[in-house]
Amino acid sequence: MQTPSRPKATAGTISRRAFALSTGLAAPLILGAQNKSGSKLPVVGTGNYTYEVIHDWGEVPTAIAYGNTHSVIEDANGFIYVQHTVNAASTSNDAVVVFDPKGRFVKSWGGEYKGGAHGLHIRKEGKEEFLYHCDTKRALVVKTNLKGDIVWTIDYPTMAEPYQPSADGKRKKYSPTNVAVAANGDVYVADGYGSYYINLYDKDAKYKKTLTTPGKEPGQLSNPHGIIIDARSGKEKVLVADRGNNRLQYLTMDGQHLSFAGNVKKPCHFQEQKGVVLIPDLDARVTLLDKEDKLIAHLGEDTSGTHYETRKKTRDAFTPGKFVCPHGACFDHSGNIFVAEWVEVGRVTKLKKA
Repeated sequence: MQTPSRPKATAGTISRRAFALSTGLAAPLILGAQNKSGSKLPVVGTGNYTYEVIHDWGEVPTAIAYGNTHSVIEDANGFIYVQHTVNAASTSNDAVVVFDPKGRFVKSWGGEYKGGAHGLHIRKEGKEEFLYHCDTKRALVVKTNLKGDIVWTIDYPTMAEPYQPSADGKRKKYSPTNVAVAANGDVYVADGYGSYYINLYDKDAKYKKTLTTPGKEPGQLSNPHGIIIDARSGKEKVLVADRGNNRLQYLTMDGQHLSFAGNVKKPCHFQEQKGVVLIPDLDARVTLLDKEDKLIAHLGEDTSGTHYETRKKTRDAFTPGKFVCPHGACFDHSGNIFVAEWVEVGRVTKLKKA
C-alpha cells in the first residue's frame, strides 16, 4: 500500500463564456447550437429517450484547458468528475476536474495523471466512494478516495505468465484502459492499449490470474477498451467493449466466452442504469441498448465519416447536435447523460432528458 498523497486544488476564474455554456442560458448563442428561430437547443433521440444537447457543459476555469476528455462519472451527491489528458496550453496540470450538479466548478487535482488520464470508475464501498483511475502513460491503475488520496496502485503485472520476459529480456506492452469491480471487490483490469488481456486482482490489488487471450475468436479480445460487471440477469457477467473486433462480448467471471452482442462500431466503455446500457462509440455516436441488447437509439450520430479528422480541429468545426468521437459516458441520477469526447480541445456534452 502506498503512502497517501494530497491532491492539489486549483482555483481559477470562471470565464463568462464557460458560465453561459454550463448553465445553458446562453448555449443557443454558442457554436450555432440553435434552430432557425435561434431559440432551441438541438434535440436527439425519440420517445422516452429524447434529449436536449448542451455542448461544452461545465464552468471550466481559465487556468484549465482540456486535453482529450476521456472519462466522466457522477458521485452519490451528483457531482460530476471529468478526467482529461491536459492541453499543452493549460496553465494547470490538473487532470481531474469536479463540478457540482449545476455545472459550477468545485475543484481540480491529479496533475500526476497529465498525459495518461484515461478510464475512471467510481464505486461505493461501505460508507465511502472510491475512484479507480487508469493511467495509460504511466501504465498504472490507481485507487483513490474522492479527494485523490491514494489507497493502492497496480503497475506492470510481473506475476502474470503472459507478461513474462522473452528470451531477449523484452516484456509485452502493458497499458490499462478501464477497470470493473465485482461485488466481492475483485478488480478486472482491461489491458486495452497493451497486450489485450484482462488481468484479475483481489480487493487489495493482489494479482490472481489473467483471463482471455488476444484474437478474434470467442473468448479472445482485440483492444478490450472498456469493461463492466453486468448483473442485469441476476448473475454477474463480465461485459467487454471488444473495440478492435467491433463488438461487445460477454464472459463468465473466470473469463470464459458466453455470447456476443452487436449494434456497435467501435465501443469504448459502458454504464448501465435501470437495465439500459449506455455505450460511447468512437465512431461518432452514443448508443443505448435495452436489457436484451436490442437497439433503443443511436444518439447524435454523425454519418459524414469525417470525425477522425474533425477531432483534431477547433470547436467551430464541430456540428451542433452531432458527436465527434465519444469516449466516456455516464447517466446521472435523473437519467440525463454526460458524454466526454476524444477531441484535441476536449468536450463534455450534457444530454438533458426531455
